[in-house]
Amino acid sequence: MTTVAAPAPVQETSVEDALLRSIRIPPRPSLLVDLQRELAADDPSPRRIARIIGNDVGMSGALLKLANSPFFGAARKAKSVEQAINFLGLNQCAALLTGLLARQAIEGQQAELNQFWEVSARRAQALVFLARKLRVAPPDIAHTFGLFCDIGVPLLMARFPEYRQTFDLACKSATRKITAIEDEYHTTNHAAIGCLLARNWGLSPDVSWAILHHHDYEVLEDDSTDDAIRSLVSASVLAEQGIQRYHGNRASLEWDKGGEQACRHLGLSPDETADLLDELHESFHFDH
Repeated sequence: MTTVAAPAPVQETSVEDALLRSIRIPPRPSLLVDLQRELAADDPSPRRIARIIGNDVGMSGALLKLANSPFFGAARKAKSVEQAINFLGLNQCAALLTGLLARQAIEGQQAELNQFWEVSARRAQALVFLARKLRVAPPDIAHTFGLFCDIGVPLLMARFPEYRQTFDLACKSATRKITAIEDEYHTTNHAAIGCLLARNWGLSPDVSWAILHHHDYEVLEDDSTDDAIRSLVSASVLAEQGIQRYHGNRASLEWDKGGEQACRHLGLSPDETADLLDELHESFHFDH
């Protein structure tokens, strides 16, 4: 880099840093801090984790409801948080709880947030299904990535009154990246903000980096990008196609932009892709 060109990036960075400071990133909940501390122990105890979760009655009830939902297909119904942990495993319960805490922490207009969380839950469901079928990621990592993938959207809505219009415009672009259009209008984007929250909340680095790159389909063919991250991003493209189909939309612009690269990375033929999307579609109706 020449000395003449050096000042410009510094100025851009300072502007972006100032902008990021103006966006409210919810702090990591103390319940999550306690949970992560126990999970990081040499021998994490389901009983101690159940006790941590049990300190919040609302979270305990919500976790049990999720754990006993048809999606997890448990033959037995958990009657306590400790039973849910034993049935589903520590990591999956932690992923569910992290999603519940995110829902509690994000503020905004209730109608918009309800729709946002509905789509996020559907994406998380799709990514767990794909992770299990393709063995590309642990289910709890896939679940967390699915829930937090677009977490930057409601945060930017809260910061910029006009962001809703920007996001709608970006989602309708057939050629440009959603994040590039957001950058043009707001000097940041939902993927960058989501990555920042994921890092602040101590989530897996695979989750935070996959959030950052989930619209950067060129990374799918970049060998310098970790395979785990590329696999999560690839799976998210299939999940998006499945969600669009579930809602009766034949086309997905994100599939048009990244579907070919995603299938190539995952080693899926067109027939295998079609069969997988059919199975995913059926799984969406399993919990109804």
